[in-house]
Amino acid sequence: MFQNIGEMIILFWRTLQALPLALRHRAKVFEQLFEIGNASLLMACILSLFIGGVLALQAGSVLVERGMANFIGGMVGVSMAKELAPVMMSILIAGRIGSAMAAEIGSMRVYQEIDALKTMNINPIHYLVLPRVLAITIVLPILVVFSIMVGWLGGALVSHFNAHINLSLEGYFNNLREIVSIGDVLNGVIKSFAFALVIGVVACHQGLITIGGPRGIGRSVTKAVVNSIVLILLLDYVLTRFLMYFEAF
Repeated sequence: MFQNIGEMIILFWRTLQALPLALRHRAKVFEQLFEIGNASLLMACILSLFIGGVLALQAGSVLVERGMANFIGGMVGVSMAKELAPVMMSILIAGRIGSAMAAEIGSMRVYQEIDALKTMNINPIHYLVLPRVLAITIVLPILVVFSIMVGWLGGALVSHFNAHINLSLEGYFNNLREIVSIGDVLNGVIKSFAFALVIGVVACHQGLITIGGPRGIGRSVTKAVVNSIVLILLLDYVLTRFLMYFEAF
C-alpha cells in the first residue's frame, strides 16, 4: 500500500513537471476532453436530476410536517453544491473514465506498447498520463457545475409537482437564492478538482503497473475504480474540514 502511494506521488510530481509540454500534446488532450466530457454529459444529467428530486422528496416531507416547506430550496441547493454533486460526479467518472484509462494503459503495458514508446524515445508520462490527467481536471469541475444546476432543477420540479409538498417554483428559487452563495458552489468545484487529480493519477498508475495478461488488466481496472472511490471519500472528509475552517473566517 505504501509503495503504491509513493509511486502515485512520484507519478503526480512527474506529471506536474511535464505540464509545460501540454500544448505539444494538445490533440491528445482534446480527444480526452471529448471522451470524458461530452460522452458523460447525458449520464451526469440523468443522475443529477434524480438526485435533486429524491433529495427534495425525502427532506420535503419532513420539512412540510414542521411548517418549513419554504426551506426546501436552500436545503437542496447547499446539499447539491457542497457535497452530492462533486462526490457523485466523481464516483461516476471514476467508474466510467477511470476504468477506461486503466484498461487502455494496462493493455499497452501488457502488450509491450509502452516499451515500444520508450524505444522511440517517447516518454509515456508525457504521451499517455499528462493528456488524461489534464483533461479530467478540466472537465470534472465543469461537469460538477452542470450537475449542481440540474440537481437544483430536479428538486424544484419535485417540490412543485408533488401534491404533498406543493411548493411554488418562485418560493423554491427565492429560498435557494437567499441561502446558497457563490462560495458554496466554489466549495464543490474545489473538491471536484482534487477528486479529478486523484482519479487521473490512480487510474494511470494502475495501468502503468499492470502485469499478467488479460487477467492482470481486469485486476488493474478493479483496483483503479475501488482505490479512486475510497480516496475520494477520504479526501472529501479532509477537504470538508479544511474548507469549513476557512469559512469560519
